[in-house]
Amino acid sequence: MEENLNKKTILIVDDEKTIVDMLVYNLQKEGYNTLEANDGEEAIHIALEEKPNLVLLDIMLPKMDGLAVCKRIRQSLDIPILMISAKDEEIDKILGLELGADDYITKPFSVRELMARVKANLRKAEMTDKVFDEKNNDNKAGTNIITVGDLSLDLNKFEVKVRGEIIDLTLREFEVLKYLANQPGQVVTREVLLEKVWGYEYYGDIRTVDVTVRRIREKIEKDTSNPKILITKRGVGYYIASK
Repeated sequence: MEENLNKKTILIVDDEKTIVDMLVYNLQKEGYNTLEANDGEEAIHIALEEKPNLVLLDIMLPKMDGLAVCKRIRQSLDIPILMISAKDEEIDKILGLELGADDYITKPFSVRELMARVKANLRKAEMTDKVFDEKNNDNKAGTNIITVGDLSLDLNKFEVKVRGEIIDLTLREFEVLKYLANQPGQVVTREVLLEKVWGYEYYGDIRTVDVTVRRIREKIEKDTSNPKILITKRGVGYYIASK
């Protein structure tokens, strides 16, 4: 019983029974507890009542679509949300991530790829919680700030300032900036960012990185068409301007 309580719980939200059954089988085989919801309203109810460790959330749902569900869950819970959809349109990806999703995977997907993403997101969430708890419990912690030009990151407060103004970033956006700011002027590939920030060693859509960078720029740059802080090295990756 104690062992069962320590298992991670995954909420599967999809109205296709074959998809749900397949995910339940494979997740339980990997040692996870599973919860199921077949429409948007049921998904919100179960998520808020049971507080799962991660949500696999289809976009096309009865009663309330996945994007609205994602937004509602994110208002109350800080857990990984992976959007699942048969639609591979960029606007869906942007909307899903803007509303608080951590990742996006399209049907048809391989079970192996999905499991790799589930494990990576759970591992990342666990590491982030541990770091956050350690910093909150350490009353003697001094300031831990990275400053590069107009950009300033307070690692203890998870706070970003640009030209002295506090910028509201998601945790994932903060992690991207922190990784790049720790090595100003050094170009980092999308693949490395997926591995270091998202926790994916192989699986993962590099467009997720591009969408996240685009959102960061919208918040920190005066002119997104001519960025001065977060720069693209065409065909390679991204870097923080060292001046």
